[in-house]
Amino acid sequence: MIDHGKLERNSILMVVCILLVVSIGGLVEIAPLFYLESTIEKVKGMRPYTPLELAGRNIYVREGCYNCHSQMVRPLRDEIERYGHYSLAAESMYDHPFQWGSKRTGPDLARVGGKYSDEWHFTHMIDPRSLVPESVMPGYPFLAKTEVAELDMAAHLRANRAVGVPYSDEMIANAESDLLAQLDPDADGLDGLQQRYPGAKARNFDGKSGAPTEMDALIAYLQVIGTMVDFSVYKASDNLR
Repeated sequence: MIDHGKLERNSILMVVCILLVVSIGGLVEIAPLFYLESTIEKVKGMRPYTPLELAGRNIYVREGCYNCHSQMVRPLRDEIERYGHYSLAAESMYDHPFQWGSKRTGPDLARVGGKYSDEWHFTHMIDPRSLVPESVMPGYPFLAKTEVAELDMAAHLRANRAVGVPYSDEMIANAESDLLAQLDPDADGLDGLQQRYPGAKARNFDGKSGAPTEMDALIAYLQVIGTMVDFSVYKASDNLR
């Protein structure tokens, strides 16, 4: 044992001891990462985003939505009672970058999927105050007039695969057709889309005819957030531990 009085009076000895303690603590935290295959527990239901959902997510990030809306429900009673089951790390395993955060001007969106209709989202994006009078969110009417760059989707999938998202060659080859198929429930390629992306919902998200728009993509993304995991299998008591 080192005498504390001696340690506190000898600055060099204190620096050496601090470095020793920090080194031991760092090794304890870092060493397991060299032999663990993954630090994220896989959860049934999680899949990569469809091309349309990924396009919507790119728009979400591009427009800075993350500056006001986090996607992380913390394991605290008030958060869980307001938003739902706390967020799992696996829910963000295919997000680059993930949308966790500590600042909220608007509500957390980790469980927004299926909470509102497509029409609600469309109206909200055009004029937020028509639905939420106290909202300070700007409108995004141009999204309904801007077409999605379909031909770029294969490149987006390849970029995500480069950082670990398991997009297959088949998914990349069918990126453009899958994007179009998700907007048409009667499309010939719908079966292929749903085989590649189980549970993917197909419909005209912005309710307008014509070429797919950025509004279609953004609504498709918002409607899938928090819906891949079946939280009904979790015990209610687990939420409030």
